[in-house]
Amino acid sequence: MDLNALKQKLDTLQSKPQGGQKTDYTTIFWRPTVGKQQIRIVPSAYDASNPFTELKFYYGITNKVMISPLNFGEKDPIALFAGKLREGEYNKENYVLAKKLDAKNRIFVPVVVRGEEDKGTRLWQFGKQVYEELLALAVDDEIGDYTDIVNGRDLTVETVGPESTGTPYNKSSVRVRLKTSPLSEDASLVEKWTNEQPNPKEGLFKRFSFDEMKSALEKWLSPEEDSEEIVAAPVVSTPKPTSNFSLDTNQAKQSKVDKFDSLFDDSNSGNKVDDLPF
Repeated sequence: MDLNALKQKLDTLQSKPQGGQKTDYTTIFWRPTVGKQQIRIVPSAYDASNPFTELKFYYGITNKVMISPLNFGEKDPIALFAGKLREGEYNKENYVLAKKLDAKNRIFVPVVVRGEEDKGTRLWQFGKQVYEELLALAVDDEIGDYTDIVNGRDLTVETVGPESTGTPYNKSSVRVRLKTSPLSEDASLVEKWTNEQPNPKEGLFKRFSFDEMKSALEKWLSPEEDSEEIVAAPVVSTPKPTSNFSLDTNQAKQSKVDKFDSLFDDSNSGNKVDDLPF
């Protein structure tokens, strides 16, 4: 036997596996810090007509953020369930639960941060208020296409902290620079920034299967029936709803799990998944 070779093999088997390399998300996403920062929104490499990408997410169903399959034209069990809760006669308990289950919209746009150009194009994500501000600037006849690489405009992002917002979160607002300017005088940088961009719809967020999301929703609805309760993510301040929601069914006595499963049963007349408009 080659004892040296066997020793090397033993060392390999006994060595602790190295953890996978962690992704440095600061190279992918840009988050405004308190104060003023100057940015340039860059034309999207994936949609020349619109730099904004709207995506739907669920927060608090599990301890991980879940991206909705609706973003990819696929069936979403959480959206299906929320839709079922809204069907039929108005029921306040079902309506409140459905509202809590609605996916949250987040918007992503590619940006170059002035003073941090060496970091390339990154994604800035924000909610409805900033989105409305940016759209209003774009449709203003005196401003127009601020993403134009020759005659576009930089934006100033001003962010205040919790001491000003009265919430645990920062708040950002935007205003446009009066002077137009090129994205860069360096043509090679312009080419790089407009072509080398992270794609918000590919590879950045874990995609869960229909069954994984259905199982997570079931556990969230009935945590007392699951010994390994899923902890809600801290970003959601609203409490978990109780699981005693009411659903009209033909069976007078059904367990909560049976009621839940019946909503996804293709054989259940009138409740076929394929009948829903997705």
